Amino acid sequence: MKMINADFSKKVIIKPDDYAWLPSPNGEVERMMLDRIGDEKARATSLVKYAPKTVFPEHSHPLGEELFILSGTFTENGEQHYPKGWYIRNPHNSKHIPSSNEGALIFVKLMQMGENETEKLVIDTNNPDNWIVVEGRTICPLFSSLTENTYLEKLSAQDVLQQQSVSGLEILVIQGELLNDDDHYPEGTWIRFPADATHTLIASDAGAELYIKSGHL
Repeated sequence: MKMINADFSKKVIIKPDDYAWLPSPNGEVERMMLDRIGDEKARATSLVKYAPKTVFPEHSHPLGEELFILSGTFTENGEQHYPKGWYIRNPHNSKHIPSSNEGALIFVKLMQMGENETEKLVIDTNNPDNWIVVEGRTICPLFSSLTENTYLEKLSAQDVLQQQSVSGLEILVIQGELLNDDDHYPEGTWIRFPADATHTLIASDAGAELYIKSGHL
C-alpha cells in the first residue's frame, strides 16, 4: 500500500519546486501526489495534469471525488465543461468519463466524503455572486458539514490569515503568495496543518487567493 504524507499529526509543506510528476498506470494523466493512503483506490490528495486531447476511461468514486480546476478546461462525459475556477463534488459511488480537449490542471481529493453525500455539487467561483464578506473576510463558500468546512478566501496585500486548526487545516495557494517569518509560499504551494496547530500567514504585496479546508482531519 502506498503511503505518502500519511501521518496527519505532522505538518506538511509542498512547494512547486518540490513537485515530482508521475504518470497514471496507463499514462492518461500525470499526478503530483500530496498525500495518499492506498494504491489506485486510495484516500488521496493530488494535483492532476491532463495533456490536450486526454480521455480517461469511465470509473467510479467510492467515498467521492472533489475537484478544483486550476487551469485549462476539464470535461465530464464529453459534454459538461468546467474551465478554470470551477469547483466540483462528485458524490459517493458516482461515475464519470473525465477528459480535457485543451489540457487542464486540477486539484483532486479522493475518498474523503461520507456515504451519505449523494448529490453532485458544482460552483463557479468566477461568479462574484458566489462570494460573500464575513467579518471583513472575502469568502466563497464551497461546502460545509459537521466534519469539514471548505471555501476560497481572497487576501489583499499584507492581510493576515491567523487561525487555529482545531481538527486539521489544508491550504492551497491558488494565486499570489503567502509569507511568514521563516519562509514564503508561492502559487501552487500546498500546506497541511495537524489538529490543534496555530499559524499566522501574511499575504504578499500581490495579495493571495486560497483554497482552504478545515475540520476534516
